[in-house]
Amino acid sequence: MSEVCDLATDLIRRRSVTPEDAGCLPLIGDRLRRLGFHVKHLRYGEVDNLWATHGADNAPGQRPLLVFLGHTDVVPSGPEDAWQSPPFEPTVRDGRLYGRGAADMKGSVAAMVVALERFVAEHPDHAGRVGLLLTSDEEGPTNLDGVRRVAEHFRATGERIDWCVVGEPSAKQKLGDLIRVGRRGSLSATLTVRGVQGHVAYPEKALNPIHAFAPALTALATERWDNGNADFPPTSFQVSNLNAGTGANNVIPGSLTALINFRYSTASTAADLRQRTEAILAAHGLDYTLEWNLSGESFLTPPGGHLREVVVAVCRDLCGLEPEQSTGGGTSDGRFIAPLGAEVVELGPVNATIHKVDECVDVAELERLPDLYQAICERMLLA
Repeated sequence: MSEVCDLATDLIRRRSVTPEDAGCLPLIGDRLRRLGFHVKHLRYGEVDNLWATHGADNAPGQRPLLVFLGHTDVVPSGPEDAWQSPPFEPTVRDGRLYGRGAADMKGSVAAMVVALERFVAEHPDHAGRVGLLLTSDEEGPTNLDGVRRVAEHFRATGERIDWCVVGEPSAKQKLGDLIRVGRRGSLSATLTVRGVQGHVAYPEKALNPIHAFAPALTALATERWDNGNADFPPTSFQVSNLNAGTGANNVIPGSLTALINFRYSTASTAADLRQRTEAILAAHGLDYTLEWNLSGESFLTPPGGHLREVVVAVCRDLCGLEPEQSTGGGTSDGRFIAPLGAEVVELGPVNATIHKVDECVDVAELERLPDLYQAICERMLLA
């Protein structure tokens, strides 16, 4: 197999289920160190992060800085007997490499490493700096000690990122047919509505929180939070879980818990959504508490951004495709890098099998991915 496939299979064999890294980052760090990269292992809590840079004097703040961003952790495989081949034993069948993380995103990580190795070998005195930032905590529920924490470290040390390419699987059917130029923000909350427990035969002696919350829920669900804009659809509100009751059919519950989520565009802010939600709940006279969790603000690399133009041109020239420029999908670690002032674009393999049984990546496309990443390096730093 090719160099990128060899590295991808080595990474897939490692059971790096969040937040375990299983040795992926030391393996990559050793490879890059041999080529003159300055490598730092940043461990916070149970999470390993790798920060490797090459060029100039490798001092924080030296610019311009082009960074490739990825993660070595994967989601659990689920029942292993449901897979055609063991999820952590990479297998090539019918031109595809199978294994947990093949597409999300050990294939991209391998491609980034190979592209950076080729770039610095061919252009040892390149302008600016290139960097690789990897974490073992992208798939987890909190992401507290991964790229979010590294971004805080960058602020404290004066590190400035100009451009960031995220290797998340972005393509729909073919490599290069879609790139992501932004992402919606994600704001969640746990809502508790308090009532008074009692017997269903004596409702006058109780207060049913389900009945009390129903009109407010209707108001929240029908609210037009914004109209979106040219780059984003309108903000959406969803209830993902609603729970109340003791399990008995003759007891009015004393409280209700709802899990809510906003996926919001750049037309709104988290602060505004919080304020408007609380105003609606207060207007309905509820006795409630809200615990908010901001997973990440929305971000956009606007048209005309240098990185966006270069990535589009690379897809056009090397893949023969005019990529769709999307802000759809969930969240990515790019949400922690964009607030540092960086242009962020996501480019990776087809995402059809991510998190699924028999996750896979097309071998031919995986072997082409380092060419795309290397071309981005050359066009951003050598032009």
